[in-house]
Amino acid sequence: MSGSREPATGTTVIPTGWRARIDPRPGLVRVYGSTNAILQIVIAATGAYLFATGVLGHTAPLLAATVTVSSLGLVRDARPRRVLETVLGMLVGILVAELLLLVAGSGWWQLAIALAATLAVARFLSDQASFAIAAAIQSLIVMIIPANTPFLRLADGLVGGVAALLVTALVPRNPSRAAARDGAALFARFDGAASTLAQALRRADRIRGARGLEKARALQPLVDQWRSSLESGLSIARISPFLRRQRSELEREERIRQSMDLATRNLRVVARRAVYLLDDGVSRPVAADVIGELAQGARLIADSLHDISQEPIAREVLRAVAGRLEPSDLLPGASLGDHNLIAALRPLAVDLLTATGMPAAEARASVPRI
Repeated sequence: MSGSREPATGTTVIPTGWRARIDPRPGLVRVYGSTNAILQIVIAATGAYLFATGVLGHTAPLLAATVTVSSLGLVRDARPRRVLETVLGMLVGILVAELLLLVAGSGWWQLAIALAATLAVARFLSDQASFAIAAAIQSLIVMIIPANTPFLRLADGLVGGVAALLVTALVPRNPSRAAARDGAALFARFDGAASTLAQALRRADRIRGARGLEKARALQPLVDQWRSSLESGLSIARISPFLRRQRSELEREERIRQSMDLATRNLRVVARRAVYLLDDGVSRPVAADVIGELAQGARLIADSLHDISQEPIAREVLRAVAGRLEPSDLLPGASLGDHNLIAALRPLAVDLLTATGMPAAEARASVPRI
């Protein structure tokens, strides 16, 4: 079984001119992807405003609304810890400004002192730059917009922070959607890198091999992006009563991601060795076939993200490939460099097997001893 795929021929029409400038599709995709975040922000800001006006009797609870908007935001990472850190940063800024107003009043130099003090305190408390910026913005609002009652705006900020944390749990963003999208993106690029390397080895094409190495090196940001979305999703699922059923699935995806993190690193090792060997201009169909078969197993793992029944199928496919990775048997009489290339595929096979749920010890035992 080869498992390698040739690139499709043909051209893709790329919009240019006025059609490219007014194409609404990218904007509609962004809006669709932010629907839950927009809903969260609207509910939290409106609820905080209504509570501050109706229950606390505040006439203009500006900070109750702005704290919710700033802490939730439209970013991908909406985990409760990040929201809480942002809220605390804003409350620090409000508190510092309120204290300075009591001591020195308002004015341009008081504003400068409040801003400097807020940034200094925030940087002392957290190494996150966003924490300090959030604190500084709220400090400026307190200093510039007057209030008749001391610490009134601190109460508004607390209301906004509580509202933001509540909607994080009660109106959660869908973590599985973002995680599935990021996982699919990683597997698609992994497949592209592996397929390019297989084609390069089959055609003795060093330039194509170098392109495969570039693709393999570009995989790490996708791994990190998937990790971020999974961490965010797991954090939300732990506190949200509506997402607890997704927790086990997100944990399964995290197990796959950890294995794929190692697999992408080993793919880079394989790519470097392949590029080095291709200097001699000799075709290596056996190594190309093995890489193609491993890529086929990775595609089955990708399918298992939305269909868990594919996981055991991927495991058996990869187990069959791993069991043949004995360099001297696979390439009798070949050079040391060719044997080293096959040897480099062994840890890659192990990583892909652990991605199917196989214990690491069993995965290592699936590869013949050298």
